[in-house]
Amino acid sequence: MKTFLELVQKRQSDRKYTDKPVEPEKLERCLEAARLAPSASNSQPWTFVVVTDPELVKKVGKAAAGPLKSFNNFASKVPIIVTIVMEKPKVVTELGGRIKKKEYPLMDVGIAAEHFCLQAADEGLGSCMLGWFDEKKVKELLQVPEEKTVPLLITLGYTPDNYKHRKKIRKKFENVVKYNRYA
Repeated sequence: MKTFLELVQKRQSDRKYTDKPVEPEKLERCLEAARLAPSASNSQPWTFVVVTDPELVKKVGKAAAGPLKSFNNFASKVPIIVTIVMEKPKVVTELGGRIKKKEYPLMDVGIAAEHFCLQAADEGLGSCMLGWFDEKKVKELLQVPEEKTVPLLITLGYTPDNYKHRKKIRKKFENVVKYNRYA
């Protein structure tokens, strides 16, 4: 069994996948991990639209490449794309967000997305969160109501055996951690 830090080290943004289908029980555990994520006032401001139909995956993947067709080109060749639709939070969360000038639902979606990706890594699956995509086209393809927001897509699948796990390059601990004050 991996420690949590080992799992965090393993999780990366994977951009190459095999044709091997993802077992439904693994996909469901990833979705369950996301569903169980904490959220402000327990609003759970998300709906997960799981795209498994190969033709629809290609279309959504092409929308992820954007109008310049230069970003996320790999997305049309993945087994699964999970689309996160942001839902209206509870009134108390919405009011609190206005008062504090914070977008709690976006934070909540980010937490749920990372829960999904960490579970995927634990299952031996690769994933990649995508924030750059043609949202209007994705909403049209998946019949998401116009007034809703789609903040993230997540690709999911098996990576090739020879796919390289990249060493995480991060700022030094002492450069990002401060105790008791910023200065």
